Amino acid sequence: MSRTAHTASYYAASANPSPERPSLQDSIDTDVCIIGAGYTGLSTALHLAEAGYKVVVLEAARVGWGASGRNGGQLINSYSRDVDVIERHHGADTAKMLGSMAFEGADIIRQRIDQYKIDCDYRPGGIFAAFNRKQMQELEARHGLWASYGHDQTELLDTAATRARIHSDRYHGALLDHRSGHVHPLNLALGEAAAIESLGGQIFEDSRVTGIERKQRPVVTTASGGQVTADYLVIAGNAYLGGLVPELSARSMPCGTQIVATEPLGETRARDLITNLECVEDCNYKLDYYRITGDFRLVYGGGVSYGGGDPASIEAFLRPRLEKTFPQLKGVKLDYAWGGDFLLTVSRLPQVGRLTPSIFYAQGYSGHGVTTTHLIGRLMCEALKGQAERFDAFGSVRHMQFPGGRAFRKPYTALGAVFYELRDRLGV
Repeated sequence: MSRTAHTASYYAASANPSPERPSLQDSIDTDVCIIGAGYTGLSTALHLAEAGYKVVVLEAARVGWGASGRNGGQLINSYSRDVDVIERHHGADTAKMLGSMAFEGADIIRQRIDQYKIDCDYRPGGIFAAFNRKQMQELEARHGLWASYGHDQTELLDTAATRARIHSDRYHGALLDHRSGHVHPLNLALGEAAAIESLGGQIFEDSRVTGIERKQRPVVTTASGGQVTADYLVIAGNAYLGGLVPELSARSMPCGTQIVATEPLGETRARDLITNLECVEDCNYKLDYYRITGDFRLVYGGGVSYGGGDPASIEAFLRPRLEKTFPQLKGVKLDYAWGGDFLLTVSRLPQVGRLTPSIFYAQGYSGHGVTTTHLIGRLMCEALKGQAERFDAFGSVRHMQFPGGRAFRKPYTALGAVFYELRDRLGV
C-alpha cells in the first residue's frame, strides 16, 4: 500500500524521525475513538491516555499532515476574537468563562514539551506589531483586557523599542507577549503522538474514515477496511474533515494560507532581523506572520485564500510581502514554499459540542489553532470524565452558517475581507 506523504514543506524536510504507523484493517473495541491526528485529536488523546482511557486515533494521512504540521508555529494567546468581543456578542457569563481559559493553551504546550522531552525548537516570546496609531490603540486596549483576566506578562513597545526588536521601519509600535512563543509545529505533533503511544494509545495512519454509525456506542469504518466501536467518538478533522459530517461542514469554511522559508541565514543575520528571535504577527485583518527557526531561517507567511487552496506561485505571492517587511533580504533564496488550510467560522470562535451524548466534536479555530486546540483537548477529557462545565461554555456559543450558504460563502467572505483590508490601509 502506498503511503501518503507530507506536503513538501520546511517542516517535513526537517522533521524528527518518526515511525511509519500502520493503517487500520481490523475491528477494534475501545473507550474513545478520535478522528484526526492533528493537534485537537492528539491533545485529546494524550489527556485521555494520561487519565487511563483506552484511545484509538484514526488519521486519513499522516500525523500532523494538515494544518497542525504546516502552520506558522506561533503560540498565540487568546482566540481569534478576543474576550471583549465575546462579551458583546455572547454575554458576560460566557466571556468570563472563556476569558479564564484564554491563556491556558500555550501553558499546556510548554508542559507537554517539558514532560515528554519533545524536541521542537521552542523559543519564548511573541510580538503583535501595529502599522499605525489606530492599531496601537487596539493593542493598548488588549494589554489592559488581558491584565484584567490575569495575564500580566505583556509589554507595550513604542516605535523605537519596536524597531530595536524588529529591524523593519514598517511598524508604529507593538505589544510583546512574554507568555507566547513559537515551535517547529510538525515536531510538536510527532512528539505528542509518541507520548500517546508511550501510554498505550494507538494511532493509525492512512485510515480515512468513510462512515459513522451514530449508535449509543458509535461505530466508525475506514477506507482501509478497519472498524472501531467505542464508548465515545471525538471528531477532530477540522479543515480536512470534508463532507463526512454535513452539519459541521455547513457552518465552516476551509481557508488557505501560505508560507515560505528562506535559506539558512546564520544567527548573526537572523538577529539583525529579529533581535531576540520572538515570533511576530502584524495587526492587519489579512495579517502576515513570521519567525526565526531553530536553524536560523526566516519562515514568513500570510494571506488568505477563501475556500482553501494555494495561488499559482506561493513564492511570487509572498516574496514581495517579505521584502517589504525586510528590504535587507531582497533577493534572498527561498528554499521552501507551501500552503495549507485552516477552518474559518462566522464568529471566528471554535465550534465545540456534541452530535449525540456519545459523539463530540471540535473545529474552526480561525487561525488561532495552535494554542486553542491544546486547551480543547483538555476540555474534551474533562467532559468525558463528567466535568463538562468548561467544555459546555464553548458549546454555548451560537454559530451561524455563512451568509448565502455554501454556494456564496466564499464571495461574501472575500467581499468582507476587501472592506477590512481597505480599513487597514487607510488606518481607520
